[in-house]
Amino acid sequence: MLASRFFISTLKEAPSDAEVTSQKLMLRSGLIRKVAAGIYSWMPMGLRSVRKVETIVREEMNRAGAIEVLMPAVQPAELWQESKRWDAYGPELLRLKDRHERDFVVGPTHEEVITDIARRELRSYRQLPKHFYQIQNKFRDEIRPRFGVMRGREFTMKDGYSFHASYADLEREYWNMHETYTRIFTRLGLAFRAVAADTGSIGGTGSHEFHVIAETGEDDIAWCPQSDFAANVELAEAAGPGKARPNPTQRLEKIHTPGVKTIADLAEFLKIPVATTVKAIVVAGDDESGGKPVLMLVRGDHELNPIKAQKLDGICNPLTFATPEAIAEAFGANPGSLGPIGFKGRVIMDRSVAAMSDFVIGANDDDWHYIGANIGRDFEEPEVADLRKVVAGDPSPDGKGSLEICRGIEVGHIFQLRTKYSEAMGAKFLDETGREQVMEMGCYGIGVTRILGAAIEQNNDERGIIWPRAIAPFELVVCPVGWAKSDAVRTAAMKIYEALLAAGCDVILDDRNERPGAMFADWELIGVPHRVVIGDRGLKEGLAEYQGRRDTEALSVPIGQIVSFLQDRLTAA
Repeated sequence: MLASRFFISTLKEAPSDAEVTSQKLMLRSGLIRKVAAGIYSWMPMGLRSVRKVETIVREEMNRAGAIEVLMPAVQPAELWQESKRWDAYGPELLRLKDRHERDFVVGPTHEEVITDIARRELRSYRQLPKHFYQIQNKFRDEIRPRFGVMRGREFTMKDGYSFHASYADLEREYWNMHETYTRIFTRLGLAFRAVAADTGSIGGTGSHEFHVIAETGEDDIAWCPQSDFAANVELAEAAGPGKARPNPTQRLEKIHTPGVKTIADLAEFLKIPVATTVKAIVVAGDDESGGKPVLMLVRGDHELNPIKAQKLDGICNPLTFATPEAIAEAFGANPGSLGPIGFKGRVIMDRSVAAMSDFVIGANDDDWHYIGANIGRDFEEPEVADLRKVVAGDPSPDGKGSLEICRGIEVGHIFQLRTKYSEAMGAKFLDETGREQVMEMGCYGIGVTRILGAAIEQNNDERGIIWPRAIAPFELVVCPVGWAKSDAVRTAAMKIYEALLAAGCDVILDDRNERPGAMFADWELIGVPHRVVIGDRGLKEGLAEYQGRRDTEALSVPIGQIVSFLQDRLTAA
């Protein structure tokens, strides 16, 4: 490719509304252009990288035995009503009517459509298992689209769905996809981690997320360096302290704490460690419990994990905090002074609280707290559950070491859906005995365009993007210095360029006649992994100049050896 025939549109500065590094660099390097909030055009440079990701995903999915299909972006409401997600999905589901006033959605995902295909086409156990996948644009009407392509409204996704005659076969395919995704992200050249995760709105039982490790990631990942354990902090089990509760040594005393509303304020006011306080959070019960307030207790230096909390019986899912009116009626006080002593409703305490004695807690009287509070003596033993988010240093749930916390960007997710959709939509098959059975289902997603944002968040410096070779828009750029002035430079540059093309290299020749500084700055911003410079001075000495994108110094290479040298570098990359 000659740069003069391509389209290069770099910017000196990112637009003022760009938030994160990847968004700024993608806009500056001309990979994308904003059309509306959360909606982007992929420019030629960026689209090359998108297609490379798609190729790797497609090759590995085909290798794993999946079959490619293409389903419609616009889906009839009837399918979503069958699955019961028409009302449950929420405002992120973009709904529209056609000219006949019939309801449709712009698909954020395709469980309903693929289940409809399966129930029509797969009628016998002899046709199972089957795994269908597609690479297609999705739309989710995010309330606040942000972070460029990482949380946009329109995005490209690979979504796959498998159908099975038994749960055992679903598990087999699930781990097949786990291995497939591991190969995909390895080929993409990304540092990543697979973590156990919550199934969220998709539903089902087991799931794993695949995260690109980046300091700017939205998700916290708990992992153990001494073992293979890794999980999203939403799911990671917080082990109890592993010791018995000490006997009380203090008497219960009610003290005045004027203006103290937070745990930090309380610890500062009393000059005590935060870990000796207990935090009270009031949530709503579910409809079966009449929505009555439920008091949850966690240690003052810990955070309530809403995903864990909402899975408990009798708790509103999604987790909903009690209203100020409900709190005032149930406790006789306002948030900041709440506690279990005297409260007549349901109380659930975290495992860490169950091991505490002589702690500080709200007195259910505005601006008052109890010190020396003890379980069993001052209030009845509450229920015990794992309520909190894990923190660095916690014991690993597998018992093999301590947890560390890192940040990650989710780029893939696999689910064991089981029969959530097949049962709701009547996707059944005839087994060996001729009896109807409900199909087991799996679901497997990869955020194709999100991968590019995540890759940039992981690989950048002050000069721009540093692409992994596999997904760089070009692997190599030939930069002739003095293209318009020197026949020797043009001849040598073209010869090297044509030899690289013949060798199968993904190379671009910058024949734009830019000044060297501007030319080099463009390619460093765009992030092409390898650069070779041809100039009159080097040619007189029989040399070309090579520099890798991560290299701090350029390397002189004999001009007659530059093609084989570059081939070796590309092979080793």
